[in-house]
Amino acid sequence: MYIHSINSGPAAFEKNTESGGCLVGSNSPRLNGITVDRSVEFSHEELANATNDFSLSNKIGQGGFASVFYGELRGEKAAIKQMDMQASKEFLAELKVLTHVHHLNLVRLIGYCVEGSLFLVYEYIENGNLSQHLRCSDREPLSWATRVQIALDSARGLEYIHEHTVPVYIHRDIKSANILIDANFRAKVADFGLTKLTEVGSASLHTRLVGTFGYMPPEYAHCGDVSPKIDVYAFGVVLYELISAKEAVIKTNEVVTESTGLVALFEDTLNQHGTQEGLRKLVDPRLGDDYPIESVRKMAQLAKACTHENPQLRPSMRSIVVALMTLSSTTEDWDIGSFYENQGLLHLMSSR
Repeated sequence: MYIHSINSGPAAFEKNTESGGCLVGSNSPRLNGITVDRSVEFSHEELANATNDFSLSNKIGQGGFASVFYGELRGEKAAIKQMDMQASKEFLAELKVLTHVHHLNLVRLIGYCVEGSLFLVYEYIENGNLSQHLRCSDREPLSWATRVQIALDSARGLEYIHEHTVPVYIHRDIKSANILIDANFRAKVADFGLTKLTEVGSASLHTRLVGTFGYMPPEYAHCGDVSPKIDVYAFGVVLYELISAKEAVIKTNEVVTESTGLVALFEDTLNQHGTQEGLRKLVDPRLGDDYPIESVRKMAQLAKACTHENPQLRPSMRSIVVALMTLSSTTEDWDIGSFYENQGLLHLMSSR
């Protein structure tokens, strides 16, 4: 079973270079002043024994620069990501974040190894990722209530790294494939290999362009501007995915490889009169009629706010968490005005 998402192919790219951490010696990563807890270091032999020498039968994921194997280490089920040495920048970024950031809705790092290859050892999340649940025919369709809960869980994880760590972190690759689902259908944000640290109070910074097409906001794709609002934009795309089960980029013509973004598809519908009927056409058909259309409309409004072209008009993750908490409580009285500070955003969210 595929557990951990790995970037590969044309969807994952870099615009230019930036310096990163380096490996010192044979088994000790240097993390720009952050000391890794030595108690979480595994030997290559221990990982090999846990995965039956990294056998194909234990492989649960494959990507451009890494493979993921299932294993049991010291009595705990684990997902072991084996990364190529040239992926040291991603390895160090993820290790830097997950050894110091702990939250129920972030995937937990158990340990690491830097013998021969680069290894990161995570808790094993047995139920795959959100993309699989939305689009794989062998999966039972997620109920609407479960989709709202997954959205809330993911938002809580992002709110934590945006607002409760010093310095704050920006994920930079939020997408449905990087949201893992556990046995209780609760969500955890994963794959921190592209994470950028920003100093508290910095509104935006310029950086190399990394991430996945379809989830990038205009200011990032065109200018490389980075702020927490790029994660907000990508999260809005995930909300649209939860509603429709469609890909972030949809092929509209196989012959001439034409495509449209999920954001544009929803905006066309939300900007039209008779939004409710238009939204019904976009709802995941596997839900049948088993969903409250008003709840769908509210989530679509929230997604539209998250994907606003102007990053200043997008809500914070804290506001998003509050909105989703209210939505998950099935309260009919959804007072958007109490969640958002900006009148322009309030008008956008209130539009029908």
